[in-house]
Amino acid sequence: MDSEHDRPQSHTGHGDLSRWEQDGGPEASTSTSSTLQVRSRAGSTDLEDSHHPNGPIPVWLRESSKSFHWKWVPYPVRHFARAVARWVEGPDPPQMQKITPFFPTVQEAPVKLIARYLPRPIHKAALLTFFLFCWLLTFSLVLRRSSSAGNIQGYGRPQPIWCGANYWSSGNSCGLNGNRCRPFDNANLAFRCPANCKAVHVLTPHAVGTQEINYKPFVIGGPAEEEQAQTIADYIYRSDSFVCQAAIHAGVISNQKGGCGVVKLAGSHTNFTSTFRNGIESIPFDASFPKSFSFVSGLSSDCIKDLRWPLLAVTVIFTTILSLCTASTAVFFPTVFTLLFFHVGLVSDPPRTDSDYASLSSLIIGRFLPAAFVAAVFYRYTVKPQQRDLHAYFERTVLWLGGAWVGSLNNYTFSFIPIQRLTPSDLAAQPGARLALVIVVVLLLSIALGQIYYLRLEGRLPKYLAIYALFISFLIVCVIVPSLNLRIHHYFLALLLLPGTRLQTRPSLLYQGILVGLFINGTARWGFDSILQTTAALRGDGPLNSLLPNITAVASTASNITFSWTLPPVTKGFDGISVLVNDVERHRWYHGEGEPEHTFYRTDTEKEYFRFAYMRGSSTADFTKAGVWEGTGEWRKMEKGPSR
Repeated sequence: MDSEHDRPQSHTGHGDLSRWEQDGGPEASTSTSSTLQVRSRAGSTDLEDSHHPNGPIPVWLRESSKSFHWKWVPYPVRHFARAVARWVEGPDPPQMQKITPFFPTVQEAPVKLIARYLPRPIHKAALLTFFLFCWLLTFSLVLRRSSSAGNIQGYGRPQPIWCGANYWSSGNSCGLNGNRCRPFDNANLAFRCPANCKAVHVLTPHAVGTQEINYKPFVIGGPAEEEQAQTIADYIYRSDSFVCQAAIHAGVISNQKGGCGVVKLAGSHTNFTSTFRNGIESIPFDASFPKSFSFVSGLSSDCIKDLRWPLLAVTVIFTTILSLCTASTAVFFPTVFTLLFFHVGLVSDPPRTDSDYASLSSLIIGRFLPAAFVAAVFYRYTVKPQQRDLHAYFERTVLWLGGAWVGSLNNYTFSFIPIQRLTPSDLAAQPGARLALVIVVVLLLSIALGQIYYLRLEGRLPKYLAIYALFISFLIVCVIVPSLNLRIHHYFLALLLLPGTRLQTRPSLLYQGILVGLFINGTARWGFDSILQTTAALRGDGPLNSLLPNITAVASTASNITFSWTLPPVTKGFDGISVLVNDVERHRWYHGEGEPEHTFYRTDTEKEYFRFAYMRGSSTADFTKAGVWEGTGEWRKMEKGPSR
């Protein structure tokens, strides 16, 4: 006699029918039943897994039951959704990706050689300590030599300045008649510039007469094109020009190595010419300016050039040796990350180049600690899984380490891309930025499709789709936060994309290395700047889009010109008017100081540029664009819009 558990159960009686009605659908047969057997497989086209206690249920049976809640969705849509879900799940079993090294004997030779002669962990630790000591000693000696300013005979020790240093501030920052920026002449400065100053551009519009300069080097003047016989001492630059860029333009220093020189204030000058020299096109200005400078020629000095390229060779050599000879990812990644971080922060892209190395080192150490914590997190979840049991050490060196150097040196490697900031105003203002953005987006999409393909093969795609859905939701929340603007920094872009690179494929090695390098450059150069910024923080010294003065009447002759304006709106907080003549503040008017008008006089026939702005105390809002008082006495009205 069969027991209750051994006896086959029938599915044909009324009891089964009532159970069907209670459960909302028929049960699948058990393995001992003589009725239809149901087979479950991930790749099946018409069956789905079910959590029913007696096994899976055919789709057509489940969807015909009373408890099915998706009947309102058309069947073709349901069928397509099931097909997409099965595709996303990937093959069964998953196809785990693993790099098979080219010439494995050659790639593993350095690691096996060390393991043969230094088999114990303490021996390897001692070798690593000695190796890092050698790097630190070499790096410190070259860095110390590079930081030595040297001496310029007759002028003493040159002062380090940063690439954007100049003698004059924009707007009315130098005060009435430029008194805050004196002296105008009879003064010298021995200076030392770092390398790569040509790459520094103004990132907000700067007015020079009627011109607006943006996304360009800022050098006004230089030698006249037709006067090739001039000496360096005859090259005259407006005092708001960047000194280091002017020195490159004049040939005093080189962009590749920086250098030293002596700048000499030359007082007032008229008609600054535009020339293209040494990769920099200077800006013309056909009026007078009260302060200018030139460079002293024929100097004798022992100035030390910027040694960033020898230092780069030192760190590249040490990181390459480490990558080829280290099997442990726990040794490889933290060591490479540390060496690259301090190289970027102290040498290749320091936050400021006019600071002493003690202050700079303190700043970089302060930024390294939080960066190292974040690096430990993405090491745990992306770097370590990718490089587990990886024996292709030469390929890791070329792809991962090479990519890390490319990302770390992005101030050189990606400088050709005409995108400075991903804000609508910047993309509209910079030539070629929109096209470059489209190309970058298309490239990123193609890379993402390749990564999706491999993630699907490994069966990880559903998990990563959920992760990136969470990321996108977070970005959407950031976008809709009132009064703040989302800004994607280098480090944040790297953190967003790094999770998708944990696969052990050759493309993933390259992508992960580049992203780690971008993270290093972003945090070493700028720190963890906020991804949500106010409009004022994004604007910097750009236009405020404020109210502009209304110039109601202009009466001009060849020798004088009179301007009248409406009273500044007190309800808006304005109490005065500032007037720039040739980009220098020449007049201020406040409530209670007589009629809202002023007359300017001149004794020659040189043209002059006038700009007007409302004031709150001594601070100005936006200036108007420049109107021109021609030498003939004719007044050329300013165009609409603000300037700074």
